[in-house]
Formats: sequence, C-alpha cells, structure tokens
Amino acid sequence: MKTTWWVGLALLCTVAVPHGAAQDADVPHPRGVRWAKVTDAAAVDGQRLEALYAGLEKDEHRDLKGIVILRNGQLVSERYFNGDSAASLHDIRSATKSITSLLMGMAIDKRLVHGVGDSIAQYLPGLPKDGKEKITIQDLLNMRSGLDADDDDPATAGNEDRLDESQDWMKTVYAVPSRGRPGELYLYCSLNAFLTGAIVENASGMSLDTFAQANLFRPLGISRYEWRHVPVNRTTGQGNLSITARDAAAIGEMVRKGGRVDGKRIVAQSWITRSIASQVAIGKSDPYADAYGYMWYTRAEPVGDQRVEVHFASGNGGNKIYIVPSRHMVVAITSSAYGHGYGQRRSQEILLKVLAATR
Repeated sequence: MKTTWWVGLALLCTVAVPHGAAQDADVPHPRGVRWAKVTDAAAVDGQRLEALYAGLEKDEHRDLKGIVILRNGQLVSERYFNGDSAASLHDIRSATKSITSLLMGMAIDKRLVHGVGDSIAQYLPGLPKDGKEKITIQDLLNMRSGLDADDDDPATAGNEDRLDESQDWMKTVYAVPSRGRPGELYLYCSLNAFLTGAIVENASGMSLDTFAQANLFRPLGISRYEWRHVPVNRTTGQGNLSITARDAAAIGEMVRKGGRVDGKRIVAQSWITRSIASQVAIGKSDPYADAYGYMWYTRAEPVGDQRVEVHFASGNGGNKIYIVPSRHMVVAITSSAYGHGYGQRRSQEILLKVLAATR
C-alpha cells in the first residue's frame, strides 16, 4: 500500500512499546513455532547476525521495526528496533495480499467458492456486464484481471489512491474500465486483492477479518490484530493488516509446512503449492522478484556461488515474510519505510545477510 491518509490512522493502531519493555504475558506465542530460542550454533552464525543487528541499530532512517528468524520451526533469532517489541502490532501493508490469498484457498476448501476458474460475476452481485464477467478468480490472484488499474500509475482509473478517496469502494471498483483481456498482462494493482477479499466476504457472509479470525488467526493462536474497514462495510483485502512480527513469521512457517500448524491442516497443500508456484514471469517489471503465483512472489537469490529459491509476501516499506524451503527457514521483517524505495532494498539486503549466516 502507498502512503495515504491511512498512515496516520494506522499509527494510532500501533502498539508502541520500547525495546524490551513488554511483559512476558504480553509477548505473543503463535502456534506452529517453538518460541524457546534454539542454542544450537549449527542453526545460524550468531556472530554474523549480531554484526548485522549492530549495523541496523545505526541505520539513519530509524524506521526498521523487527526481524524474526525461524529455522526448522524454531526461533533462532529476533531483534526489534526503534521502539517496537515482540508485542507491537505493525501494518504489513501489501503483504496482506498474500494472506487474503490464503483466505480464498480456505473459502474454496470449505466449498463456499467453487474454484479459481469461476467468473468473478458469480460472487459479485451487480457487476457490470461490460467484459468484467470474463475475469476469473485466478486472474485476480495472478494480477492479470485486465482492468485499468495500476498502483504505479495515478492516472489509471483503478489506482489505489482513488480507492482510498472513495465513499463506496465496490461502486468505485465496478466503474473501473478494462484496458485489456483478462489473463494476459500482469499489472500489479491493489484492486485485484480487494475484489478477492470481497468475494470471500460475499461467499462466506462474513467480513474478511471475521473469516480470518475463525479460520486462520484462531488456529494460529493470533488474538491481537487490526484490519482496516472501508466504505461500505468492506475489509481491505489488499493491505493494512496490523499483526506482530512473530505472527507474520508464524504465518510463514505454516506456509513452509504446507498449510499445517502443529500437525493440523488449516490450508490445503494443493493451495499452498499453487500459491508459491512460479505461475507468471514478472522479472522484467519487478526488480525484486522473478515470478508471481497466487499473490505470493518467488525469486532465486544469489548466495555465494549458489541461487537460493525464496518465496515471499511483500508490503510497502519493506515488510516481508520470506520462506526459504532449502534452508528450512522463515524470515519476517517489519518496517515503516512507507513510500520509500530504500525500505525494499534494505529488507532484501537483510535477507541476503541472514542467508549468508546460515550454515
């Protein structure tokens, strides 16, 4: 998500706790992760991590918030910066899209939605029959809806800033014209994720955050969160979910485990597989990713003389949930560098240094 008037409201929803100030009872321990820090030196090079953290403490921007590193489902390191702690809620911006994708998979698994090949018109009453009925749910998930919506181009009718200004988001989205045929051109836009969330809401009869609470957050033991609501009675499936860095890491660990939490399946393995698959090549338009799946990215990162495949959720400012299957690793990063390109670069640099510290 871009920097908008919502930043101020999001800050009001953030729990600003000084480093180390949270009481143990306040620190979240979401399920699926062993939160007692591992002492096995083989897991990661602690000296390299401390050197990384020491450098980040001196970062002039003062807007990095948290880093949580898991390996084999166990905490190996975490560090918080600039007033945040393990208890702090943080707006992960567009990394929320990847979570909305998981919720769509759950809706399909529960047979509330038939499948990704369905026309979106089946779940969006009143959708204009002007070509939008040809858009499928998969087109939304792959960012190939064909709608005139580009988050990087404020002149497009479906630019996310226009949504932020709307007093009726569904009405505004319905009025966005098409610019191409569905299923052809990848064009990143928040509108697609908003519609994905709206379909889950309509099919389930619940707000998206209520559906998430019942089916994703509660099984993961996530009890504290904030998720923006907009006119009229909609949840922002494209962003503005505030959770802790530990919560983000636990979601990443669930995905790494193929949709299971403590041995219990909560998301279908097939959905996880398709979500992180390299379905659409995007390397020519995105300097940080090679491919896109169901609102999850993939990139082969250079580490030494190797290329390490990484799947990730990504949000404005450098908010990330990195999943590294070959290293049995998850790295969650929270950052408030909203609207600044250095936030994305910094998070990628952190990931590369963490991977270099893995033995």
